[in-house]
Amino acid sequence: MIMARKAEVRLFGKKAGLLTEDENGYTFQYSADYMKSPDAIPVSRLLPLQAEPFFNRVLFPFFDGLIPEGWLLEIAQKNWKLDPRDRMGLLLACCRDCVGAASVCEISNEVES
Repeated sequence: MIMARKAEVRLFGKKAGLLTEDENGYTFQYSADYMKSPDAIPVSRLLPLQAEPFFNRVLFPFFDGLIPEGWLLEIAQKNWKLDPRDRMGLLLACCRDCVGAASVCEISNEVES
């Protein structure tokens, strides 16, 4: 059994896609509804609008860049007892209400077989 962690990625309050972490790495896929929207824009220039999912062994730079740094990261790590190497955990804990257009909201864990 594999525990995959999932998050809804929102841009300007609209669901833009789904970010998933599993034992192979990270996958980001835009939602079909978002892709149909006339005002859809990419979350990052490195993640252009496309129907096919993106895959990376490490967290995509755009999402990694949302994670706080310095003293703010230290406070988050201490208060929530987070592992600084768990980038998805930090993203899920710290980026629900980011400064800027993007937000990342955890979707409850699912067990896959």
